[in-house]
Amino acid sequence: MGMLENIVIIIYLALVGYFGFLGFKKTKNSTDYLLAGRNTHPYVMALSYGATFISTSAIVGFGGVAAWLGGSLLWLTFFNIFVGIFIAFVFLGNPTRKMGIRLGAHTFPELLGKRFDSKFIQIFGAILILAFMPLYASAVLIGGTNFIASYFNADYHLSLLVFSIIITGYVIAGGLKGVMFTDALQGTIMFIAMAILIFFAFESLGGIVAAFKALDDVWTATVGVLDTVAIKDLTPGSADFMMKLATIWGFSGWAKMPEFFSEGWLFVITTITLGVGVGVLAQPQLVVRFMTVSSKQELNRAVLIGGVFILAMTGVIFIVGALSNAWFYHFQEGKNALQSAGSVGRVIPHFINMAMPKWFSFIFLFALISAAMSTLSSQFHTMGTAVGRDIYEQIFAKNQKNSVLITRVGVVVMILFAVVLSYIFDNQPAIIARSTAIFFALCASIFLPSYIGGLFWKRMTKEGAIASMISGFVVSSFWLTFVHFNEAKQLGIAKAIFKTDSLLSGKIIFVDALIIALPISTLVAIVVSLMTKVDKEVLKRSFG
Repeated sequence: MGMLENIVIIIYLALVGYFGFLGFKKTKNSTDYLLAGRNTHPYVMALSYGATFISTSAIVGFGGVAAWLGGSLLWLTFFNIFVGIFIAFVFLGNPTRKMGIRLGAHTFPELLGKRFDSKFIQIFGAILILAFMPLYASAVLIGGTNFIASYFNADYHLSLLVFSIIITGYVIAGGLKGVMFTDALQGTIMFIAMAILIFFAFESLGGIVAAFKALDDVWTATVGVLDTVAIKDLTPGSADFMMKLATIWGFSGWAKMPEFFSEGWLFVITTITLGVGVGVLAQPQLVVRFMTVSSKQELNRAVLIGGVFILAMTGVIFIVGALSNAWFYHFQEGKNALQSAGSVGRVIPHFINMAMPKWFSFIFLFALISAAMSTLSSQFHTMGTAVGRDIYEQIFAKNQKNSVLITRVGVVVMILFAVVLSYIFDNQPAIIARSTAIFFALCASIFLPSYIGGLFWKRMTKEGAIASMISGFVVSSFWLTFVHFNEAKQLGIAKAIFKTDSLLSGKIIFVDALIIALPISTLVAIVVSLMTKVDKEVLKRSFG
């Protein structure tokens, strides 16, 4: 590594350290540590929201899936902007902010718990976060670590250890202020890198029209030849296996949608587009961002910034992921992206290192590190507050002075848990995108009816919220364990008990758990609420 690269790395780490220290200096109480003092600038809030939302799971994980399944993933970009930014900021942001202030809520589980006057909801929500968010965190860690290891030609395990230690430092020290300051820096780096990346990708393939025209030719040359090969004769998880799987699922090109209602269409629409696109509304680490600004005007100002940022992140990487097939074919001895990189999760790091100038690979290294660090810091902060604020304070109400300390301990414990998962799951096919989609869908099925009902439907009761959360959890868990084509097979519980990979058969097993669980948890919330009494004192505290 050259002297200039060393200097840039030192400057970057110094800036991260400075913003972490700045957060530490400005953190005077629990509100500062948990909610950044509720006076965050809209630019900082929007970039923190976007940088937290868009992680290495989006760039490395879903970028690799785009190399596998093509531009059909752009439907997720549309949902990310329309649902994750516009609907979230315009319709949910201010009601969340106002209710959070009225109730003195500092975390997402606390917001739900105080809205329905239920310690059970707050503790149960925190336990679910602690149970499932490490899976998402491990996906982000794997994505970032893979690129670091690839760029520096370093050991994966050593890279994972160093990466985790750096994140731990500024989350523990600066709280949400430190996290959001660094998010703004990292979001800016990510945006610049993506703007450069899309330019180089099209330029290297002769322009926009030529690049997309090449995709059909490459599909025919590298995937069409697999028509005569049976999938049972291919190694599971290999590049040829994954591409053959795509054709069986109804895909016929990287620039085309799969056949309507085929297995591929159900996977792209229900798991990737709806699972992540709708699930974003109930992400605990994102919802809390709405409670960090001082007024509705700040949220409105943040909409355009957030929308442009998400478009630049997901739109660019999904297009580049698909186009990487054409680049590898023309410059890497007639191979498509998966054949050259070896797996879905390694496509984007391999493409950046092989196709882009060395100086850009170095810039993109920081973009990916930034994407990972911004998301992970928020995840670990959320998990830490679940331990300290939502569980410890509720059980040991008399010892609240130790809450921030317990939160910091919780951050360390959950980081260790996520690191262990990252060691275990690194070699699983498409694990980054799969883990992300699972977590987002679980959050929507469990939290979304109670969250939206709590904000807008005064008739919703504590009993309705509890029943909805439990039913969302049970149905989602059942579907993932015993039905969904991938998770049910990987877990092997259905096979062990019932001697089959899935209890159902046909295309239904490609329907995501969200599509089944969210309507059921919503219906349960409505029915149980209508059958139980509203607490008028709770309504008065919540709505004024």
